[in-house]
Amino acid sequence: MIGITLGDPSGIGPEIIAATLMAGGADALRRVHVFGDTAVVARAFESLGAQVPAGLTVSGGSGVGVADVPLGLPTPAGAAAQVAYLEAAVTAAKAGTIDALVTAPISKLQVASVGFGFPGHTEFLAARFGAERVAMMFVGPTLTVVLATIHLALVEVPEALTGQRIIDATELGVGALRERLGVGGPRVGVVALNPHAGEGGLMGTEERDVIEPAIAECRRRFGAAAEVVGPVVPDAAFRQGVEGRYDLLVAMYHDQALISVKAVDFDRSVNCTLGLPIVRTSPDHGVAYDIAGQGKARADSFAAALELAVRMTERS
Repeated sequence: MIGITLGDPSGIGPEIIAATLMAGGADALRRVHVFGDTAVVARAFESLGAQVPAGLTVSGGSGVGVADVPLGLPTPAGAAAQVAYLEAAVTAAKAGTIDALVTAPISKLQVASVGFGFPGHTEFLAARFGAERVAMMFVGPTLTVVLATIHLALVEVPEALTGQRIIDATELGVGALRERLGVGGPRVGVVALNPHAGEGGLMGTEERDVIEPAIAECRRRFGAAAEVVGPVVPDAAFRQGVEGRYDLLVAMYHDQALISVKAVDFDRSVNCTLGLPIVRTSPDHGVAYDIAGQGKARADSFAAALELAVRMTERS
């Protein structure tokens, strides 16, 4: 069973979920459990000219009605609802009633206003499941990228970037490719942090002091099971990835990965949290208040996230 959380009920999450489930037909309805408020789910289907399908299971709501969460306008009730949906899904996962979780976008600003003490889904789920190490990986038809650091201000990245973080991200990414995605002997490019990969220390020493030793350790651990190269010059690494040279790129920080991923795979890229006891995926976009309820939201990335969750679960 695949769990789905509605995300921000004032954003586009409910409508892209409804569109995806309508396109998937009866088979999709049988295999999912939506965590959210029934009134919000009903509004999403009605916006598409449909009613909530009889076979769809919806529970774990916070009790909000549509008057509490107007489309395109964040509210305190909607902020609390987003957190309630996630907590209900985690409870179900721990009870073994769902095998995977697909999360619609939350508003990080809104949930912070009601005491959500995490930068995003990734850190929240890691804490709730007690995961010792997690990584954020984006899977698209063109690029697959795993991040060594996640939600940090850019100025904080050099200090936070450690060899162990690079090793963990690489190991989790390679494991996901081999065990969940069926990629044997993956080719991995570890991206440098600095321009020109540090230019021998003239533009930074992180490559020499942190990244190169981490790569050497990854090679030792993987042996012939994966090919690990780098540090790859950042302005070449993603072009080479697009050309198919790598099955996985290891990025040093959030936007180093996401600018390239969203430039080439925006409509079909999927965010995966690695290191959890369940599969977790999500679309690679936000709540989009400005177009909520206007029939403009595209469900492609959410549909891809659900498709990938099913695929990864079937290989477990």
